[in-house]
Amino acid sequence: MKNIISNISAFILSAGSIILFSCNKGANDQTGPYKLSYGDSILYLRPSAGDYIVYPASTRPGTYSGFPEGIEIDDQTGAINVSESETGLRYRITHTAPDGAKTETMVVLSGITFKDHFYYFSAGDSIALPIYNASASRTLPLSGSSFDEGNLANGGGCSVKTDNGKINLAETIRNGVFGSPPRNDAQQTFEIKYRVNDGSGKSLNKLKVLLYWYNTINDVPQYVWDILNDRTSQGVFLKNGMVFRPEQAAKPRPPCVIIIAN
Repeated sequence: MKNIISNISAFILSAGSIILFSCNKGANDQTGPYKLSYGDSILYLRPSAGDYIVYPASTRPGTYSGFPEGIEIDDQTGAINVSESETGLRYRITHTAPDGAKTETMVVLSGITFKDHFYYFSAGDSIALPIYNASASRTLPLSGSSFDEGNLANGGGCSVKTDNGKINLAETIRNGVFGSPPRNDAQQTFEIKYRVNDGSGKSLNKLKVLLYWYNTINDVPQYVWDILNDRTSQGVFLKNGMVFRPEQAAKPRPPCVIIIAN
């Protein structure tokens, strides 16, 4: 009976939130090296009456932090509020013990995002592809999935394909989101609500995407280059691997979809 109880995992409803916890024997074990883990490297948003919160498999005294910006984590318990975090990204979670020793682990909050990318309209580069679970190599499950629930993006002119999440940039331009003709340095932000048929159980998820329009690459202002260069140098999102630099404040969202006319 003791072994059965020690391995039970359960959900409890507390203060309007769903909390995932593991009742393993080592949950409060303070001896030996600390293995920081959330039970899986990919955490899925789940259907719940309140916020969906995931705790570490075991906790230690000290503080917890997440990088890059966008993850809601309790600095005392390491609990991740998946509902209030930016999904579709990979994060590094760090525990700092009272003596300064650090322990780290990586987690992906399941969902989609888009690359920071220049799309050259005159060359026919006009489809923005969704990236699933922070990796361009992962296949987005399409059967049973849906995109742009509530028609927020399409209703605003951003052409999101409801069966696969792709953004048709040519059609978006024809819809006049940047003006007619498109205005240089015009930009629009669109929210995309979606459900993926995966471990999330089709929970309602969302992200915002920022679209820019420029006549030529030389028209791209310095502040846009600064955003892209900062994200690249900090190892945020998909560029240059995942080399995190904790001393910098990384802001990976919203992804920058930059359309260049010529």
